Amino acid sequence: MAPHRVGHPQQHHGRHSAAWQPAGEADRSLGTGLGHPEIDEDGRAMTTTELAQARERSTPPPDDGFAPGQSMTRLLRPHLRSFAAVMILQVVGAVAGLAPLLAVVELGRTLLSPGPIDHGHVWTVVIAGAAGFFVRLLFTAASSGIGHVLDGQVQLTFRRQLAARLGRVPIGWFSRRRTGELAKVVGEDVSAVHPFIAHTPGELVAAFVVPLVSLIYLFTVDWRLTLITLIPVVLAVALVPLMMTPARLREQEEFDAAMGRIANSVVEFVQGISVVKAFGGSERAHRRFRTAVDDFAGTFLRWVRGISPIAAGMQLALSPPFVLLVVLIGGATLITNGSLAAADLLPFLLLGLGLTAPVAALGHGFDDMQAARRAVGRIRDVLGVQPLPEPAHPVAPQGHRVELRDVRFGYEADHEVLRGIDLVLEPGTVTAIVGPSGSGKSTLVQLLPRFFDPTHGSVVLGGVDLREVGSRELYRTVSFVFQDVRLLRASVADNIALAVPHADRDDVVRAARLANIHDRILELPRGYDTVIGEDAGLSGGEAQRISLARALLAATPVLVLDEATSFADPQTEQAARRALATLGGDRTILVIAHRLETVADADNVVVLENGAIVERGRPAELLAQDGKFAAFWRSHRSAITQGDESR
Repeated sequence: MAPHRVGHPQQHHGRHSAAWQPAGEADRSLGTGLGHPEIDEDGRAMTTTELAQARERSTPPPDDGFAPGQSMTRLLRPHLRSFAAVMILQVVGAVAGLAPLLAVVELGRTLLSPGPIDHGHVWTVVIAGAAGFFVRLLFTAASSGIGHVLDGQVQLTFRRQLAARLGRVPIGWFSRRRTGELAKVVGEDVSAVHPFIAHTPGELVAAFVVPLVSLIYLFTVDWRLTLITLIPVVLAVALVPLMMTPARLREQEEFDAAMGRIANSVVEFVQGISVVKAFGGSERAHRRFRTAVDDFAGTFLRWVRGISPIAAGMQLALSPPFVLLVVLIGGATLITNGSLAAADLLPFLLLGLGLTAPVAALGHGFDDMQAARRAVGRIRDVLGVQPLPEPAHPVAPQGHRVELRDVRFGYEADHEVLRGIDLVLEPGTVTAIVGPSGSGKSTLVQLLPRFFDPTHGSVVLGGVDLREVGSRELYRTVSFVFQDVRLLRASVADNIALAVPHADRDDVVRAARLANIHDRILELPRGYDTVIGEDAGLSGGEAQRISLARALLAATPVLVLDEATSFADPQTEQAARRALATLGGDRTILVIAHRLETVADADNVVVLENGAIVERGRPAELLAQDGKFAAFWRSHRSAITQGDESR
C-alpha cells in the first residue's frame, strides 16, 4: 500500500460551511509540553542553537530494542540459558553416540582374543552400547527440540524489531527502496538464521567433541596408526581456508545481491504486468526480468567454478573409501612388521569413519554461519535506519496554517533537491504546484506529512515546527493521497475507513459518492464487503478514487495530493475536483497538478524549477505575466487541442 495515513474526522467551518462532514468527532489525545517551539518557558525568544538543543533533549532513544552495531551475540543474550542447554545436551548425546561403536570394537577384541570367552563381559559391553544408543537419541532429540524453540524465539525477536523499526522510519525511506529487496530481508534473511540457531550448534559441538573423544581412545590403542588415520581429516581441514578467501566471500555477496535483484524484478513484473501489456511494453519488462535471471546465472556459475574444486577435494578426502584406504594401508604396514595386533585395527576402521562425518558437518556449519552472518548484516542495515525523532513533549498545532521557512532538502548530502523554499499555505485555500519533472514537486509535498525532515529550515503547522508535533497528532491533522496507491487485502469499506475504523457505513458511502466510486463499488461481487485482491481487483484510477474517498472520510484540516488523479478519466477528474471544492471549507489543500482544470480551480499557483520557486500567485495573474506558468499553460492547452483534433 502506498504511504497513505490520515487522521480522524473533524468539524471545520468556513466559506464552504455547508460541506458534508462525517458524523461524530473522534476523541483526540493532545500532547502537552514545551509550548511554541521558538519561545522558551519564560516567554523569551529562543535562539537557533537553543532550539536545536531543546529538540535534541526532546528526542527519546529508539524503543524497538535495537541499537546500531548490535551483533548476533547481543541478540542471543536473552536466550543464553536455552542456548547453553542446547550445547550441553548435544555434548552428552555426541559422547553417548560413541558407545555403540566402542562396544563393537570391544566385542571384536574380546571375541578375537585367545582363550575362553567371558560371557558376562560380552553382555556388559552389549548393554553399555545399547544404553549409549538410547541416551544419544534422548539427548539429541531434546537438544534439537530446544534448539528449534530457541530459533523460533530469535526469529520472532528479529521480526518484532524489524516491524518496530519499519513502523518508525521516515515513510519517504520506503519510496527509495525496492520492494523485493525489503521483502527478502523481512522474509528470507530472517529465515536464514534458522540453520545457525537450530542446527549449527549441535553440528559444531559434534564436530569437536566426537573427534576429541575418539582420538583420546585411539591414542590409547596405537599412537602411530592414530596419526595415519588423521591424514584425511588434516587434508580436508587444510582446504577450509580456501573457502574463506576474499574472492570466495565476494562471490557469496554477489550471489546474495543477484538473488535480491531477481526477487525485486519478479515483484515489479507481477505488479505491473497489466499496465505493461496494455501499453505494449511486455518485451521490455520481460527483458528486465531475463537480465536479472541471466545476471544471477552468471554469478552462480562464477561461484560454483570457484568453490567446486575445493568442495570436491574436501568430499574426496572425507569419503569413506579414501579413509578406509588410508587406514588399511597404514594398519597393514604396522601389522606386517609386527608393530600392531590384527584385532587392534578394528577400532581404527570404525572410529576413523566417525572422525570424518563431524568434520564434514563442520564444513556445512561454516556455510550456515556465513549465510547467517550475511543475512544478519542486511537485517542490521534495516534496523540501523534512523527513525524520525519523536518529541518527548509533543506540542499541539494552533490551527492549520502551513509555512515552509527557507526549506532545503537533499536525499544525498552533495545534492539539494529543494533550495530555499519559502511558502505559506493559508487555511481555506487550494495551492497548486506545477513544474517540470525533477523540479522537486513530490519532495516538497512529502515534507508536509513529515516523510522527511528538511536538512535546513523548518516546516511549521499551526505555529509549531513539525519536529515538535507528535506523529499521532500530525496524522490527525494531515492526510495525503498519492499517485502510487496500494490498497489493503481487506474489504472496500475497510479500505475507505482505514483512518476512521469505527465510521458508520453511511459515512463510508457518502465519501465514496463524493469520490465518484460508489457506483463502481456496487458492481463488485459483494459491494462494499468485496475483499480487494480476493473477490475482485481495481484499476489504477479506481484505486485512486478509493484513496481519495479515504481522505474525504478522514476530513483532516490539511490535505496533500501528489498527482492523485493521474490515472483518472476526465469524468472522474471532474468529480474529484467537485469533491475537493465541496470539502474545502477552511481546509488547507496542497496539490501537485498537471491538468489545467485543477490548476484553474486553485487559489494560488506555485511554479517550481530546479528545486526553487520561480513564480507564485493567482492563475490569472501568472498568465498575465507571460512567464513560466504561461508557457506551461500554453503547452498543455496545445496538447489538449491536438488531442481533440486527432479524435
